[in-house]
Amino acid sequence: MALPTEFHDVPPLKIVIERHPDGYIAYPLGLARGSVVGQGDSYEAALADVRSAIAFHAETFGLDALAASVDEGPVLEAFVAEVSAVA
Repeated sequence: MALPTEFHDVPPLKIVIERHPDGYIAYPLGLARGSVVGQGDSYEAALADVRSAIAFHAETFGLDALAASVDEGPVLEAFVAEVSAVA
């Protein structure tokens, strides 16, 4: 999926893709405003869907909505930890 020319100046986003029993869910980390989610029956389908949703989000709210918060900066790394729900 080719992104419009104006998207080429936007830093890359980190995308989380989760596998569930009924499919995959994908979402970007660190958006300045709003939330974006994609889904699909495969990893590739969920990634394509979230990329489409990100493009729609940018077209609707502007490229600034994709930029990381100025106060927080971009997501440098993301980690997944498994913990007990009861302390």
